[in-house]
Amino acid sequence: MDVSAPFRDPGISRLIVGKIARIAGDLDDHVKIMDFCGTHEWTITHYGIRSLMPNNVELVAGPGCPVCITPGYYVDIAVKLAMEGVRVFTFGDVYRLPGSSKGAPRNLEEARSEGADVKIVYSVADAVKLSSDGKESVFLAVGFETTAPATLGPIYRGAVPDNLSFIVVHRLTPPITKYVLENYPQSPIRGIIAPGHVSAITGAAEWKFVAEDYGIPVVVSGFEPVDVLLSILEILRQVRDGRAELVNEYSRVVRWEGNLRAKEIMRSTCEVVEAGWRGIGFVPESGLRLRKGYSKYDALVRYGIPELSKEAWLEDLPPGCRCAEVTLGMAKPTDCPLFRKVCTPERPYGPCMVSSEGTCLIWAKYGGDELLRGLREEFEPP
Repeated sequence: MDVSAPFRDPGISRLIVGKIARIAGDLDDHVKIMDFCGTHEWTITHYGIRSLMPNNVELVAGPGCPVCITPGYYVDIAVKLAMEGVRVFTFGDVYRLPGSSKGAPRNLEEARSEGADVKIVYSVADAVKLSSDGKESVFLAVGFETTAPATLGPIYRGAVPDNLSFIVVHRLTPPITKYVLENYPQSPIRGIIAPGHVSAITGAAEWKFVAEDYGIPVVVSGFEPVDVLLSILEILRQVRDGRAELVNEYSRVVRWEGNLRAKEIMRSTCEVVEAGWRGIGFVPESGLRLRKGYSKYDALVRYGIPELSKEAWLEDLPPGCRCAEVTLGMAKPTDCPLFRKVCTPERPYGPCMVSSEGTCLIWAKYGGDELLRGLREEFEPP
């Protein structure tokens, strides 16, 4: 039996959309709901879910793209090392991420075009295997809690060769959620769609603070269109009833306590530190740094490179780029004058146009007529 089949039934989706409309009709004010995962934003945009919402329900994207919020400083480091003869490994969605340097090469793709040894890999295991040749190598490790255990696992097991080190730019999502809720009250969020992939590692319980400390409904959601619709429906029910609770809609994947083994690997290898988020600032307890016992795997320690400073962060976005506002749900990609003009999927200018989880790239690919394509496929009879 295809367990995903019920989640693709347009009849179920129509029923949920109707319930959303009825509950929204009972509300007297505007309800802004923020998603904290780039895959949720992809689902919402690709399937035209915004076009199904009542006028008083607004869906906005939050800082859910790990590539988008990676400070350009770390890209600059990787580019510099690559140009100096160090082999650099990274994932494909980081390959074209622009650094903060105003000179060339601007990213790892350009560095490779100038002869640098840059390799795209599908996993850290690939980098470990390729590094068995003894060449000095660095892995630019970007991601949230979803990918951190995969990066840190080989380090934890002592399975990394001495010639391979890591630029660790892993970030934690609950602290940035707290930061957004506390620092942007001028744009109040009434509900949070919590990230399913991240929660599979952290556990649903990590999101209790949203309801308990801020009085905001929060739903850990899956990624099928009906998952997102059910999450919106649950948030609106709670808003209508004056409740604020944590609900795990994605219980088929996410456990309350999360993946205990993965969390133990993260705790053992890393300490939690204040960390920079591109365009946002330094967020307390939102980053991972390798502990001293694992410092031989830390590329910044190995090459004597300082950590990102607050002075360097101030110039982290290219001029005119509104990625920070888009990432914080304060602006739409279409509000940026560079969107699909200077900044395109083919030639990304800002970081939000690079990754498949970036809000600007998602809107550029699935906006306009494409925005309704998924809607027609999902709701129109064959």
